Amino acid sequence: MLDTTVSPLPTSVTDNGDPVGHNRSDREPIAPDGWPVLGQRYEVPARHGRAVRLKQGQAIKIINTHGLQVCDTWAFKADDLSEFMSMEHARAFIDRIIPQPGDPLVSNRRRPIMTLLADTSPGVHDTLIAACDAYRYQNLGVHEYHDNCADNMRLALKAIGLRAREVPQPFNLWMNIPVGADNGIQWLPPVSKAGDHVVLRAEMDCVVVMSACPQDIVPINNKQPVEVHFEVLASA
Repeated sequence: MLDTTVSPLPTSVTDNGDPVGHNRSDREPIAPDGWPVLGQRYEVPARHGRAVRLKQGQAIKIINTHGLQVCDTWAFKADDLSEFMSMEHARAFIDRIIPQPGDPLVSNRRRPIMTLLADTSPGVHDTLIAACDAYRYQNLGVHEYHDNCADNMRLALKAIGLRAREVPQPFNLWMNIPVGADNGIQWLPPVSKAGDHVVLRAEMDCVVVMSACPQDIVPINNKQPVEVHFEVLASA
């Protein structure tokens, strides 16, 4: 049964690593230690998160199974989660707001942690929008706990015995947030098709976390969150 409780905020907040609520993301890892079977296809269930370990040189293929699902994606250095894939640093490194195949994705220490190798979609992704969280849904008028990408990341890491002190800006795969001439943005459904995928190569040992975004208020998932899938490849 879905846990809809919302944890009260602690009186003294020292970091941003604890979930505000819970779902099954912390109880259903792909493996207790996060190591995948190479080439096996895994599911990230709708509204939930999964974490997987990659060795340097391995690649992850993330698949938009139905075509209309956003997948918030993070990468953390395996032995030091204070270093992570950083969209604000990546934008400065590649001089654009949406990565293209061949672009390195750098960490908050400005060195490549992953490289975008392939993208079969039209290439519309987002690097501007923070992961949805419980407070985002409160702002949207949802008064009970709502699954969210920030908690999915925290819970997916917890499921394999890890904890990050913050929730970085994710690489929002297939999220369609066009920026207009007036600098305004729109929240639109993905333009990808079923089966589109990206391939990301690990440039260091890392932990990749994915959230099949639970957003069902604004139309970024066509208001119908569904599952995505992934595979870890031996090399790329």
